[in-house]
Amino acid sequence: MSLAEKICLSAAFLFFMTGLLTGIWKYRHMARSEDASSPVYVDIAHRSSLLYSFAALLLAAFSAHSVLAAWINAAAALAALVFFAFAIGTYVLHGLLQDTDNQLRRPHRLGERLLPPWMTGLFMVLLIVGEVGGTLVLGTGAMLGIWKG
Repeated sequence: MSLAEKICLSAAFLFFMTGLLTGIWKYRHMARSEDASSPVYVDIAHRSSLLYSFAALLLAAFSAHSVLAAWINAAAALAALVFFAFAIGTYVLHGLLQDTDNQLRRPHRLGERLLPPWMTGLFMVLLIVGEVGGTLVLGTGAMLGIWKG
């Protein structure tokens, strides 16, 4: 098994466990709430963790079939997975702080603090490059591997 596959499967496990644990957190809010709801970012953290766990499995499959160099596959996997983890972490943080129901609403907040206007935009650009770029590299390597003739 390649390093990229090991990284992806490890991330899938961590993301899935995060999804299960945030599901308990979500349920506890729902059980105590008058309208059986949880804070927006508790719900988002729960759902995104579960979705990212399966996305990590997909990246593992791409890694397994990629014909690109092992270091390229590992770097591409890390690029995507690190930003998946940052996204989940951001959702968990907003869930804990209960400081917003939309992290992209201006002014951008983190708890009681206002973030510099450029910070969220820069993070989103880096996230897009990391997630889409890493997935594109692994997916392209896999397509080259399965369709070469």
